[in-house]
Order: sequence, then C-alpha cells, then structure tokens
Amino acid sequence: MGGGNGQKAKMAREKNAEKMKAQKGSQLEANKKAMNIQCKVCMQTFICTTSEVKCREHAEAKHPKSDVSACFPHLKK
Repeated sequence: MGGGNGQKAKMAREKNAEKMKAQKGSQLEANKKAMNIQCKVCMQTFICTTSEVKCREHAEAKHPKSDVSACFPHLKK
C-alpha cells in the first residue's frame, strides 16, 4: 500500500532540497575573480561586466589630468 500523491510530493521536495544544498554558498569568491578590469593609475578594480562608459566616468572623475587610455589601456582605439 501507500504511494499516494502526498508521499510522492514529499519525496520530490526532499530530493530537490538535497540538490539545492549542493548549490548553496557564497558568491563573494566568484565576484573577486571577476574583478579583472583595473585602473592603471590608482589600481582600483572593476568587475568584468563594467561598460566603457563607466571606465571613462572613473577616469574623468578620479584622474582628470590623465588620459583615459592611460587609466584603461584596453580602451585604446
């Protein structure tokens, strides 16, 4: 006997809970690894998805005497 819908649902929840435990963890380490854009003047790092506009804003705000390409060589045209 047994094997009703309630029992099947309970087993499915337990199985999914075990899968979710494996994925649990902090995102901080992955974020640190993604910080691969670096200003060459002040050495501030930016996440890899930072746009060219944000890099230019940083260069203009923090280093007005320096050229944008001096701060971020990857933006050279």
